[in-house]
Amino acid sequence: MSKAPLISIVDDDALARDGIRELVESLGYRTTTFASAEAFLKSSMVADTACLITDLQMPGLSGLELQDALRSQGYHTPVILITAFPDDKNRTRVLDKGAVGFLSKPFDEASLMKCLSTAVTASAQVVKRFIALASTTSMQDSGVLGYILPKFRAASGIDVRVAAVGTGQALALGARGDADALLVHDRAGEQKFLADGFGIDRRDVIYNDFVVVGPSSDPARIRGLKNVRQALSQIARAAAPFASRGDDSGTHRTELRLWKAAGITPDLHRGWYRNVGQGMGATLRLAAGMGAYTLTDRATWLNFKNGQGLEILTEVDPALFNPYGSILVNAANRPNAKFGDAKIWHEWLTTKPGLDAILSYRINGEELFLPPRAAA
Repeated sequence: MSKAPLISIVDDDALARDGIRELVESLGYRTTTFASAEAFLKSSMVADTACLITDLQMPGLSGLELQDALRSQGYHTPVILITAFPDDKNRTRVLDKGAVGFLSKPFDEASLMKCLSTAVTASAQVVKRFIALASTTSMQDSGVLGYILPKFRAASGIDVRVAAVGTGQALALGARGDADALLVHDRAGEQKFLADGFGIDRRDVIYNDFVVVGPSSDPARIRGLKNVRQALSQIARAAAPFASRGDDSGTHRTELRLWKAAGITPDLHRGWYRNVGQGMGATLRLAAGMGAYTLTDRATWLNFKNGQGLEILTEVDPALFNPYGSILVNAANRPNAKFGDAKIWHEWLTTKPGLDAILSYRINGEELFLPPRAAA
């Protein structure tokens, strides 16, 4: 197997992407290519990438936004930004953000070789001290992980590499030994995870609440209700569109329990109830596009709401209480677990330094999370 550094290339232009790949491979490197930033972030190649070459302007996430996303997930991958529309302002922005190079298309072999040499050297010098965290998507979609992880890194010297998935998937990653720690929000699932011997030392971290959001026209007339079971009953009776995450996340599991408590089994064949099968941010966008109701955690909602045509319609029911827990994966089930570093993260997150960091995170001055308390 080749030991040459892996260079990942992200460019929505297929011809440019293939041309860069051929040039990089001619210099003796391994390559992998992606048509979008989102495809790269979802791939299994992120951790192995010694250098990322990405276009500055792309549909979806831009090159700079991709670099920011990597940083928020605990990766310090050296980045070379490329563009067909160079200007001094973008050059300054790119280099100030920490990119190792800014190249104008088309670029020559010598310029690329110089940037790659700098990038690969920087990658080799990065201290590989990190843990793998399986976290609910709401922690990422709300922006709180991107806010607190640099603080933890500065305090400990440890990176946290995040797999932001639904809580069900996060628990499955922990059960398989593919994570060192979990940050999730499904108390019943967490207790089973512990009882099955997959995790130890579950601790409350913070809490917020769920809310039901929907179109301002409110066809089911649930505005102002403080009883979520009544709200869901009225949505079902009106056959008003409802977007369910449908992804076995903590939010989805809570939603299913609430339907059951309301005595309703939503029927996917009726048309009004729609499984999205995606994270909270994507579900909110789809709900806005469909004029549908949905259940969301308040933190992700506050990070999302910007003229999207939805508003909070039902809230403040004790049944909407939403606690988050931190769990250490049982090292007995994961021979390669970074248990010591994971415990440092677990202690920081669940004591004053981590709590202070989370509570200081605001969106438009509004607090997203509260200190832990017993379930209602």
